[in-house]
Amino acid sequence: MRILCRLAAMGAALAAATSASATVVDPADDLLASYTGPVSGDVDILSGDVAFDGTSFLLSATLASDIDAVPGQLYAWGIDLGAGTPRIDLLRDPDIAPDIAFDAVLVMLPNGVLTVVTIPVAGAPTFTTLIGGAVVDGDTLSANIPLSLLSSTGFAPEDYTFGFWSRIRVDPTVDGTNNEIADFLLGSGSINARVVPEPATWLTMLLGFGVVGSVMRRGRKAQRIAQPA
Repeated sequence: MRILCRLAAMGAALAAATSASATVVDPADDLLASYTGPVSGDVDILSGDVAFDGTSFLLSATLASDIDAVPGQLYAWGIDLGAGTPRIDLLRDPDIAPDIAFDAVLVMLPNGVLTVVTIPVAGAPTFTTLIGGAVVDGDTLSANIPLSLLSSTGFAPEDYTFGFWSRIRVDPTVDGTNNEIADFLLGSGSINARVVPEPATWLTMLLGFGVVGSVMRRGRKAQRIAQPA
């Protein structure tokens, strides 16, 4: 009976891990009314997802069409590590994102370049550029970011909040007004990562299933041998 209980508990844990989802679906054709840039499907966000395995974050987003390398086009994940402020509206007009606080941002370019920017309460931001860090696959954009690049400023990593938006800069080298921001992922500023097991944890769970199954088979075999002819 104890073996069966352990097997049931492991099965429940595996099911919970595989079914947990923080995928957010965003309506199509919902570009911001304030947006004044070129209209195309690859700035229209359809969904986004953040997963955390204890050592890194896997972030992905899907757009309404394949992502093209348009000059000035970028995608950004704003992350509140614990000391975030609503920086989009703080720095530029018009006010469009009062609920999106962050103190780190991932800037992802269609050419695969990804820059991790962390913004301290005092002092200059730090920039870490990862060539090939942004992976473009048709209409999907993804990145795997080590936790070491997103150190907490107050929140536990599983409590970090995320927001995602698309932008086409008039000047490709610098952000202009907020009229350049085309779309926000629904719920931006309050999205949490789904917690998933690390690969080693998956292996341990699968080995556990194998051990339990082996013990049960040996038990049944012993019972058959012990039965009188």
